[in-house]
Amino acid sequence: MKESVIKQVLALQSKSTAELKELWRSIFDTDAPPHSKTYLIPRLAYRLQELAYGPMAEKSAKQLDNLADQMEKGKKFTNHYMAAKPLAGTKLIREFQGDLHEVLVSENGFIYQGQSYKSLSAIARKITGTRWNGPAFFGLRSNKEA
Repeated sequence: MKESVIKQVLALQSKSTAELKELWRSIFDTDAPPHSKTYLIPRLAYRLQELAYGPMAEKSAKQLDNLADQMEKGKKFTNHYMAAKPLAGTKLIREFQGDLHEVLVSENGFIYQGQSYKSLSAIARKITGTRWNGPAFFGLRSNKEA
């Protein structure tokens, strides 16, 4: 079922506006709003996933609403939780002094050259021989924030 939903979501890009509006009618049971494909696609994608996997948790929905309110008011914000560590399975690649260095993000830390590390800073130190802010070294944070 998961693969089917992914295929449905990916297929939205290739549909015409008329086809998207027809899909809207079938899954929302109401006429589609008079907007472009760029408006319809993310909402249809969300609804397809919601129908397949269930609605978003109430706490998550409230957090998203609060972030949207902040954005509408022009406030800048940083999600420090997400900025702290990329999702497991992410591959970080950094060129340093002509050599490419690849780090795989794991559930418990990071893997570099077959060894586990608890922090990106430890890996940056191993690569450079000097103290570095790991997220800044791998481009996850600007040097100003580091």
